[in-house]
Amino acid sequence: MLLEVRHVTQYHYAEPVRESVMEVWMQPQKGARQRLVSFELDLDPAAQLFSYADPFGNAVYHFDVPQPHDRLNIVARSAVETQAPAALPEALDMGEWDRLRSDFVRGENFDFLRHHGFAVETPALKAFVAERKIDDLKILDPLRAVRELSKIIYESFDYEAGVTHADSPIDLALEARRGVCQDFTHIMLANCRAWGIPARYVSGYLFTDRKAGDRSDPDATHAWVEVFLPSTRWIGLDPTNNVIAGERHIAAALGRDYDDVPPSRGVYKGEAESQLAVGVSVRRARAAITEPEFIRVAQPSFSRAGRRRGSAGGQVYDQQLQQQQQQQ
Repeated sequence: MLLEVRHVTQYHYAEPVRESVMEVWMQPQKGARQRLVSFELDLDPAAQLFSYADPFGNAVYHFDVPQPHDRLNIVARSAVETQAPAALPEALDMGEWDRLRSDFVRGENFDFLRHHGFAVETPALKAFVAERKIDDLKILDPLRAVRELSKIIYESFDYEAGVTHADSPIDLALEARRGVCQDFTHIMLANCRAWGIPARYVSGYLFTDRKAGDRSDPDATHAWVEVFLPSTRWIGLDPTNNVIAGERHIAAALGRDYDDVPPSRGVYKGEAESQLAVGVSVRRARAAITEPEFIRVAQPSFSRAGRRRGSAGGQVYDQQLQQQQQQQ
């Protein structure tokens, strides 16, 4: 499936600010089931872009805008060719639990076995697990257990934006029994890791299909879980929509939780309040894309100044914490 993604992030400031320093995790990954055809990143005001690979291998772009500005627009455009994953078996043998406990598996997936950040066991989560008898699923093999876990989360929570925010703990969704994909993903991550199954957070996009029963917001980014089973390697499960992650899912970044891979994160200097608007569209490509793979980034219209830290001349504001929830 050939898909096009347009991800627009707009910051508006009540009065000019300066020294916006930003990082973005918006470039789709390259892999066996996902070919990155093209990626473009445009900035207004223009700025010099730099890139690096984070500890999890994600492509991260960072920049700063040193001159005064009252807006900051980030537009990421991608074309991605995806393939459906190989069909999974109905079940695995019970020896898979023993294989998960091997020193090799635990050593190779150390980061994805530990509770971290938003994906932690809280009293509210333990109460939910007891209420829904989730630990009883361990009488099944690990593959059937994680699929049933995804189904339970899907059936236990209503999808509703605005109940939680980007920095909300899972307890808020657990209490309200409502939330969005970020919440459901964190809840499933914590459960899988408690079972000793390596699990990681996937940030990306979904080509929404209402006829297939998707309840995700088509105008927002998406998140789901990947679990590691020795017999199948990494497989994606989407508890928001109760499906196996397939060719309609586009992975942009992998981490331990949302805080490792937010679509954008940054700070600015100034006294002004900021407002954020985010828009995402994912659609089938109208025609075959024949250009060779390329990555294009905006070029600067000014010489880049060195980064200045500190608070002289104004406060430093965290732009991530001022966002409404981007992961929907």
